[in-house]
Amino acid sequence: MPTPPHPAKRRPSPAAVGLHPRNRHQGRYDMARLVAANPALRAHLRRTPDGGQSIDFSDPAAVRELNRALLASDYGIAHWDIPDGYLCPPVPGRADYLHGLADLLAADDNGAIPRGPEVRALDVGVGANCIYPLLGNAEYGWRFVGSDIEPVALHCAGANVRANGLQQAIELRQQHARGSLFAGLVQPQDRFHLTLCNPPFHASAKEAAAGSQRKRRNLGADTAAARGKPPPLNFGGQANELWCTGGEASFLRRMIRESVAVQAQVLWFSSLVAKREHLADLHRQLAKAGVAEVREVPMAQGNKQSRFLAWSFHAPAVRAAWLHG
Repeated sequence: MPTPPHPAKRRPSPAAVGLHPRNRHQGRYDMARLVAANPALRAHLRRTPDGGQSIDFSDPAAVRELNRALLASDYGIAHWDIPDGYLCPPVPGRADYLHGLADLLAADDNGAIPRGPEVRALDVGVGANCIYPLLGNAEYGWRFVGSDIEPVALHCAGANVRANGLQQAIELRQQHARGSLFAGLVQPQDRFHLTLCNPPFHASAKEAAAGSQRKRRNLGADTAAARGKPPPLNFGGQANELWCTGGEASFLRRMIRESVAVQAQVLWFSSLVAKREHLADLHRQLAKAGVAEVREVPMAQGNKQSRFLAWSFHAPAVRAAWLHG
């Protein structure tokens, strides 16, 4: 692979003002339609002050039934389940990340979004929920490899894949080398248009617990504690889903270092970045790694601001050729 002719360049996208325009979840949820798709959701409906209907987003059981309804009604995913205590992801935000990645590929192909099984993506840390492969295949027809270090998570993800007849579209692999991301997982014959990741954000179990408490308060769950009830577990999450030694910054520095070794096999690497204060250091690490291009793509859902960082070791002409190769 030739050395890039110039250092990595930061090219941020315009500021996000809401969900991606292609996101199916604009505005309020149509609860009547969602209950029709998943009748179990009805038991979790609550009346809002303005007379509408919603759910208690601090209740993991309610969020799980909402997810089932969204996946069934909007994506044709008839079966979806996760064990108690595992991360229950918000579908709209996960879909936004995929739409942003689709735009990333389209920018290298004169605005045409590549669709179909020729596009192959690697989800680093697929989790029991397998949400990115399920959504990405439903929206764009892409094929996925999902990796995880936890056998239980992969077993549950595999159950979701098989129940929806997606064995040909979604492959699951266990990462046996704890502490590695691409090493030992990406095989010599692999070729990926994209990698994506929702990294563990916290540096310790204590920090993760404090973050969950803050989230519960923001969602109003402290009212349950005021009534003498134990607070719910929010969106759940196992230890490896929520924290790792050194937290998000350390995890992403490792990802950047490992991406150098497999740069010839991946068109665009990417990851969510929860904490804005990590971005400056990550851009420095990418420049040291010799990447050809960096994209920082903002996302927003309600009051929550987020973003993903993407990088490629390939020049624009090479990326365009790759999409037609």
